[in-house]
Amino acid sequence: MKKFFETFSNIWKIEELKGRIIVTLGLLLVYRFGAQIALPGIDSTQLGALASNTDSGILGILNAFTGGALSNASVFALGIMPYISASIVVQLMGIAIPYLQKLQKEGESGRKTINQITRWLTIGICIVQAPAYLYSLGALGVPESAFVFGKGLDFIVPSVIILVAGTIFAMWLGEKITDKGIGNGISLLIMVGIIANMPQNFVQEFISRTANNSGGLMFMLIEVIIWFAVILMCVLLVMATRQIPVQYARRTASGGYEKNIMGSRQYIPLKLNASGVMPIIFAQAIMFAPGLLGKTFNNTAVGQWMEVQFQDIFGLAYNLLFAFLIIVFTYFYTAITVPTNKMADDLKRSGGFIPGIRPGKETGDFLDKIMSLITLPGSVFLAILAVLPAVIVKLMDVQAGWALFYGGTSLLILVGVAIDTVQQVNSYLLNRHYDGLMKTGKNRKVA
Repeated sequence: MKKFFETFSNIWKIEELKGRIIVTLGLLLVYRFGAQIALPGIDSTQLGALASNTDSGILGILNAFTGGALSNASVFALGIMPYISASIVVQLMGIAIPYLQKLQKEGESGRKTINQITRWLTIGICIVQAPAYLYSLGALGVPESAFVFGKGLDFIVPSVIILVAGTIFAMWLGEKITDKGIGNGISLLIMVGIIANMPQNFVQEFISRTANNSGGLMFMLIEVIIWFAVILMCVLLVMATRQIPVQYARRTASGGYEKNIMGSRQYIPLKLNASGVMPIIFAQAIMFAPGLLGKTFNNTAVGQWMEVQFQDIFGLAYNLLFAFLIIVFTYFYTAITVPTNKMADDLKRSGGFIPGIRPGKETGDFLDKIMSLITLPGSVFLAILAVLPAVIVKLMDVQAGWALFYGGTSLLILVGVAIDTVQQVNSYLLNRHYDGLMKTGKNRKVA
């Protein structure tokens, strides 16, 4: 434990790393502060019903991603999710639109243009979502008396502008964290929003177990142990790779004399879950549709069944469809983000080959086959983690808010962002000849 704390002290010895951490924490603090500021014209003391109605279900998931800003009717109520949606749309459009494909091949200049397109699309999505959110406040339990100046255009128009500006400002904060801080800024904003709800949900679960005589401290301890086991499963899913051996041909170097250089063997790491949390996000977006269809056709038996079954995120029908969509989207997203043919071409140009496989098309087919084989267990594992909160609720009678941290998008984002941030910190430590966070804290001797 002493060496562990020594490693943290080494972090503060590196001025650049210390400055980046301070900038990151400062910008995250600004984001959390903004999530508590209610929209002008809304009495924040009358939002209790809104908090209750967004505490569970699909709205509970959205509220978790915004760090409670949705239930606070905050200036950051839309959070960073419109930007995430815009990024997904642009990425998918890049498959079919030649202009975007051309930009993707232009390097840094093309990336800047794509980022600008994403920002404009984010504004468009916000302009659609902001009025929908404002008009839904009444249906979510906010009384008319909470709207100090009424719900006319003099309230709607300024509020829409503020909500759009709030999302753009959050997007700017994320980009600044990425440039001037440590870690991926957008992911850190989502992670901080999720973590913000964790203490409250844990306390509610603790009170439920101890005060209501429903298991006591022993059952709470079992829940925590299971939670750590699930976190370990998430880490294994995020880190697992299949290493494909690559052999580079023998080369001849000359510098006044000729010298044979033995071919070196390296590996292509193919991730078990190459798509990350994107399949869950895609599936989660589609899972809104059955419930809406049920509400639309609630005068029929089928419509009433859909409304009941697909509004309960812990129900059997919801989770069976959810798991199926995750498996389908995992294959789809992996296919569009892992360019096996391009990998084979790059390998051929650099003089590398997979032992026993001919360079070129056969190598691309081989990599594609391997990706298909490892994507199946990866997608099933991802689906199991996504529906695990529902299993925990049904088997252990856990509070809904705390159950969401047993899997799904929330936990995978927390684990993925934490691993990415630790790796970046490790790179700074290793470059300054210190051991990483998960190693001893002794200074490395340099010859």
